[in-house]
Amino acid sequence: MADEQEIRQLELLCKQLYESQDTAIRADAEKALVVFQDGPDALTKCQVLLDRGDSCYAQLLAATTLTKLVSRSAQGLSLQQRVDIRNYVLNYLATRPKLPNFVVQALVTLFARITKLGWFDTHKEDFVFRNVVSDISKFLQVKWFFNFGETRFEILHCR
Repeated sequence: MADEQEIRQLELLCKQLYESQDTAIRADAEKALVVFQDGPDALTKCQVLLDRGDSCYAQLLAATTLTKLVSRSAQGLSLQQRVDIRNYVLNYLATRPKLPNFVVQALVTLFARITKLGWFDTHKEDFVFRNVVSDISKFLQVKWFFNFGETRFEILHCR
């Protein structure tokens, strides 16, 4: 598991990147986060950042980093790792209904990227990334829409 101090440092760097008014601090934070994204243990640390859920900026970093890892053809994530990431993302979205919209958007982008890049991947003659609707419905039971004037409310009931 990733070192607690390293995770706290990543959360601090995310906060500096997105909240600091000082351009030098933001630039330094960005450089450090790029090093993190290219590191060999980025996958593990991203899961820890998401599991902790202490910082929405750290959650955003984890989602965008995972999207980059999945997108790199040279990275070589195995089929099982990509399936695990996809299932983790769906479960994460289903069990955390109060995520900020920008984090939800980043996680949905990750799910879409995994699905798109794995569309032709098979395991035991099964196209594992083509069952999008059934995969999503495993995590969501009901979706209701209410329209009040010009405002649309969406309620998801998660398992």
